[in-house]
This record gives sequence, C-alpha cells and structure tokens, in this order.
Amino acid sequence: MKLQSYTITQGKDRAAARSQLKAIGFTDEDLKKPIIGIANTWIGTMPCNFKLRDLAVKVADGIRQAGGTPMEYNTIAISDGITMGTEGMKASLVSRDLIADSIELVARGHMFDGIVALVACDKTIPGAAMALLRLNLPGLVLYGGSILPGHYKDRDDLTVQDVFEAVGANAAGKISDEELLAIENHACPGAGACGGQFTANTMATVMEIIGLSPMGTASVPQVDPQKNAVAMRCGELIMNAVKKNLRPRDIVTRAAFENAIASVAASGGSTNAVLHLLAMAKEASVPLSIDDFQTISQRTPLLVDLKPAGKFVALDVHKAGGIGVIAKRLLDGGYVDGSVTTVTGRTFAEEAKDAKETPGQEVIHSLSNPIKKSGGLVILRGSLAPDGCVIKVTGIDRNEQRGPARVFDSEEAAMAAVMNGKIRAGDVIVIRYEGPRGGPGMREMLGVTSAIVGSGLSDSVALVTDGRFSGATKGFMAGHIAPEAAVGGPIAAVEEGDTIHLDIARRIINLEIPESTLNERLKKWKAPEQRYRSGVFAKYVALVGSAAEGAVTNPR
Repeated sequence: MKLQSYTITQGKDRAAARSQLKAIGFTDEDLKKPIIGIANTWIGTMPCNFKLRDLAVKVADGIRQAGGTPMEYNTIAISDGITMGTEGMKASLVSRDLIADSIELVARGHMFDGIVALVACDKTIPGAAMALLRLNLPGLVLYGGSILPGHYKDRDDLTVQDVFEAVGANAAGKISDEELLAIENHACPGAGACGGQFTANTMATVMEIIGLSPMGTASVPQVDPQKNAVAMRCGELIMNAVKKNLRPRDIVTRAAFENAIASVAASGGSTNAVLHLLAMAKEASVPLSIDDFQTISQRTPLLVDLKPAGKFVALDVHKAGGIGVIAKRLLDGGYVDGSVTTVTGRTFAEEAKDAKETPGQEVIHSLSNPIKKSGGLVILRGSLAPDGCVIKVTGIDRNEQRGPARVFDSEEAAMAAVMNGKIRAGDVIVIRYEGPRGGPGMREMLGVTSAIVGSGLSDSVALVTDGRFSGATKGFMAGHIAPEAAVGGPIAAVEEGDTIHLDIARRIINLEIPESTLNERLKKWKAPEQRYRSGVFAKYVALVGSAAEGAVTNPR
C-alpha cells in the first residue's frame, strides 16, 4: 500500500525531514508505517474538552497496536457556556470554521494517511467533521463525552441550563442569592460537555448516526473509565479504515444526512444541528437545504425524553443502552436507511442491530408510544424570514403567537429589558444584528431565553432573532432568521409595536404590515458600520454566508 505520508518520509531526498522527526523520537520503522494525525481540541479553559489529552494517549496506543504511527496536534476551542451573553460569544461559531481550517491545514501540510479528531464542546464537532470531509482522508470523530449531572438537595439531574434559569429566577425574586450560588456550585461536577441534548450531545448523536463516529462510543461520559477503551478502539478502527481506503465521503452520503436529521428530530436535538449539517453537506458536495429538515422532522417521531424540554440527561442515554438504541428505533420504524456504510466498515443496520437496550429504561420511548408524532424541529417562512428560520418545538404546548414587537439591536439590550421587568406577557422580543455578519458570529441567546423562563414568561412570550439559540434553550423561540438584519433582511425593518405572527402548524412567521410599508422602510435602511475592521472577525464578515445555507465561510 503506497502511503501519502511517504511523500514526506521516504527517499534519500527526504533525509532532512527524517532527521527532524528522529529528533523527537520517531524511528525509521515508525516512518514506514501509516502516519495518523490525532487532531486534538483539548483546551484548559472549560470542562467540555478537559480530558481529551488523556484520551489522545489511548488513541495513540490503539494506533500503535494496530500497526500505525500516531502524531498528535492541536487546534482551538471556544466554550459556548462560559462566553454566553458576552462579546466573547461572537467567537463561538467563528471557531467552527477556524477549527476546520486548522485541522485541514496541518493534515495537508504533514500529509497524514488518516485522522482521528478528538472533540467535545459544540463547534469542535462539526468543525472536525467539516475538515474530514474536505480532506477526504480516512478519518473518524471521537467525542470526549458528556459531563455527569449535578446533585443538589432532592435533585440529581442538574445541568448548566439550571444555572442560567436560576439567574432569571433570582432576578425575578423567586430564589435567593444563596440559592443561586448553591445551584452554581453543584450543577457542573467535573469534566465533560454540557449534559442535556444540547448542541454538543446533539452533534455527538449525529456523528454516530451519520457514520463518522463508531456506534457505542459517544454516549460514554468523559470521566467514565470505559472511555479509555473507547479511545483505544478508535485508534484501531482508523487503521482499519486506512487499510480499506474507507473515506469520509464514502460514508457521508445524502442518505446518511437524512439519517442524521432524523436523529436530531427524534432526540429533540439542538437547532444548531441545522447550521452544522448544512455546512457539512457543502463540504461533502451533497445537496441539502433547510427545507429538508422540515420534511424529515415532520415524518419522524420524537422518541427521546431529554433536556432541555424533557426529563433526562445524556448519562441516562448511556445507561439506557446508548445512541445505538436510538439508531435501532429509527431503523425498526423505517425512518432511516440501514444500508449506508459507517466508519467501522459495517452498515448502519449491522451496527444498530448490536445495540443492547437496558430493560425498563424510560429515556428512549417505544415506536408505539412516541412523545410526539413528529420531530422537534420546524422550519418557518414568511414576510419576516423569506429564506426561513428554525424553531424547536419540544416542550412547547402552544402553536401560535401574535403580539407586539419589542425591538432590540443587541442581545445585551434585550437581556437588560428582561432582567429589569420590562417585558410583558404577549410580547414578541426581536433581537437583531446578531446574525452571521451582523454579530458577527451569530451569538447564542441562552442567557436571554433562560431569563425569560426563570422569570415565568416562557408560556406567554416569543422571541425571534437572526442569531442562534443554545441547545439548552427552550420556549417559543425562532432563530436563524434569514436574510439577517445586517444585509437588509426584513427583520431590519421591524419597528417597536409592529405585530408579528408565528404559526407553527402553518409554518409561517410574518411581519404584519403592508408590503408597501415594508418596502419603503427597507429603501430607507442603511447598513450599520462594521465594528471590526481587522482581525479574525473582519475576515469572517468578509467570507460568511447566510444562516439558511449553514453560515459557511467560502470565497465570494
């Protein structure tokens, strides 16, 4: 087998390269083997990725045992939970494409024969997948795993979502400062990604279902000793993929994308999956549109009872038998294509049939007893969002809201209004200039949405934005409105007190003003000055596209 890495490591003319590699411990024998890059998103700024260094050691052991030579390298990560509600949150979505770029760049430079990407926090997962699809080298994604739930008083299911909601409850006078501090101190007990079916666990589910992660690997919590064996297995599996020349684009087909969307719908997953799967599809050159999410979600039942809207956390999925049980449900119901290939070389159906469901588990419902008959994502269109927007309907009991617009040109301004009691039942909060270009970076609004929940307004208030929502968001919240305000989308023309109508059953979101009035306002609209004129944010604004197309950064 002729290896790509031989271009760098073999031949008399590569003596200087070998000399430098020998300086850090590689031998001639090592350099004749397939060289596997371990792309590690470890960072010491958050719990999500904190143990990935340890897992990388085990991945390397697995690679060596299977006859390969591992070379570890790093990229970056931004914590959504820690930066939430600040200017720092603008870096989150920007980081996705930078992660993809950096993984790709090192792999191209060093001409690896395969890649294992270690991921955890939200944007590291799609960023790594995007890189693998660009490179189309044998590769797989290893998810570091979820955090364990926190314990406080009579509760054993605390997540960071509870902290955000406690902030709102405290501002509304419902809990004391001491209670808020106690929840803060108990919600996050150790390393691992946020514990509900928020964005990280949603995308980890996607990676198993789409075939880039081996089934049975993602649901194992980060601090579980079993994760070491998972990591070693991934090191062995990448060598198998190299030997079989099994590449990401052989795995991530149109059918695999449809399977992945079904898993998001069935598990009540994050709206961010829409952005990330659209971006991955572009890298894989697979046709996929925002409307495909509506079609697939509508035909797929909601089966998994997970936070933010449900009862359980990611650890409970693991105890129930893992993501493989979800895969088997979808397969048995005819909601997925079982013939697609996975990174193990086996088909989806073969992998799913090996799932071992824990008797009596209550997390993953039976096909005869779905939580809802359709999935958790709905795509809305209308005069406010001609190119579409997305709303997560898990945990929402109402289908419609019509009310006066309360208009804010930043997340901070909206947060101040909620915290100061200026939002009333029936209001439709509009947060704009937070889109991919306007933010820049399309910040998540978990602080605002959790404050709404904590203050007791979630059953009577709606929120619409050209920004994003955290996977932990719940309530009547529509995000990703496109076109965004910064490019002159209709959301830029909304004025205080305008009536906005959202109807989930009819899948519409309308600004109820005459079309002539809307056109007149947009004629007078002027784009705001860009705040960032240099650096990474300026580059991002120059390259990023619409949220309706995945907010990818491609040359214009």
